[in-house]
This record gives sequence, structure tokens and C-alpha cells, in this order.
Amino acid sequence: MILYGAPNPAPNPRRVRIFLKEKGIALDETRLDLMKREHKSDEHRARNSLGQVPTLVLDDGAAISETVAICRYFEETQPDPPLFGDTPLGKAQVDMWIRRVEFQVMQPVGNFWRHAHPRTAALLTQYKDFGESNRAAYGAALKWLNRELADNPFVAGEAYSMADICALTTIDFADWIGLPVPDELEKVTAWRARVSARPSATA
Repeated sequence: MILYGAPNPAPNPRRVRIFLKEKGIALDETRLDLMKREHKSDEHRARNSLGQVPTLVLDDGAAISETVAICRYFEETQPDPPLFGDTPLGKAQVDMWIRRVEFQVMQPVGNFWRHAHPRTAALLTQYKDFGESNRAAYGAALKWLNRELADNPFVAGEAYSMADICALTTIDFADWIGLPVPDELEKVTAWRARVSARPSATA
């Protein structure tokens, strides 16, 4: 199988790399140059019609896109350690938190990146006032997450999971584009330090 991705700071390919490290799965990543738009080539669109990374192509030629879907495939093929929960309730909670992270935390980061950051100015029509408004939306999302982490060591509860991977890659990318975590959000800061200390976080 071949995993197509891109180097840091691209957050989505990093999600899969972290997941694979946590699972102990050795799979080299074939990296596409996003600045050269290699992910938009006809060759890659044959694998992923949206021209995105990561994309996993299996030995039989079947392709899987979207980070959570790719990681779920590996969760099914190698269940231990479980990163999507290990009970019906735990699995539902991890799914819930992945969706919450994507909609509450990642969405304003993506909006700021697309509409307010100079690196994306040549790629689309930017609405800078809207882009800048997402600073406040992201700040509000972090305050909410800070409250939610008050009683739990990890995003979805007592165990490290895919929800932590989604949150860490988003927050690290946000920091890189100029949206740092405020110092007063002690629970988020402590959680980030905790998950960043895991060997997988260097992926």
C-alpha cells in the first residue's frame, strides 16, 4: 500500500503519521509538494478526485481519503492499542469529540488560513474581514475546550485517542499560522504539553 501525504506543517497528513506511530505501524509516506500543487495533478486526482492529501492506496488499488477514514481502516486491521475507544460508549465519545474538534476548533482555523493568511492569498478570493473574525471564534473554541479539559487528562476522557490527535494537529497548525494558545488557558496548555511529550507527536 502507498500513503500519499505532505510534510509539516500540513495538519491532515500529520494526523495519520501520528496515528501510525501510536499503532506501531511502519508505513513510509510518499510526499507530494503542496506548493507545487502536485496534489492537484491529474495523476493524484485519479486517486482522490478532490486532489487532497492524505490518501491511502491499498494493494488492490482501492483508495481511501479523509484522515479519520484512513485511521479507522488501520484501527480495524490492528485494533491494539485502541485509539477510537474500546467500549460502545467509549467509541461513541471518541466519535463525538472528533466531530466537536473539527467543527468547533478546526473550522475557525481553516477559515483564518484561507481568508486571512498571506500564503493562501494567491489560491482563492480572500474575504479578509471574515478571515480575521475567526481569531475570536478560535479563541472562544479554545476557552470552551479549556473548560472541557478541567476534569479529563485527554480530550475524550481518560484515554488518549484519535480525538487528541485531531486536536493537537489543529492547535499546532494554528500556532504556526499565527493563532497561539493564550497563556491563561492552563488546561489546554497542560494537555498540549502532555500529548506533545508522546514520541508520536514528532511525526
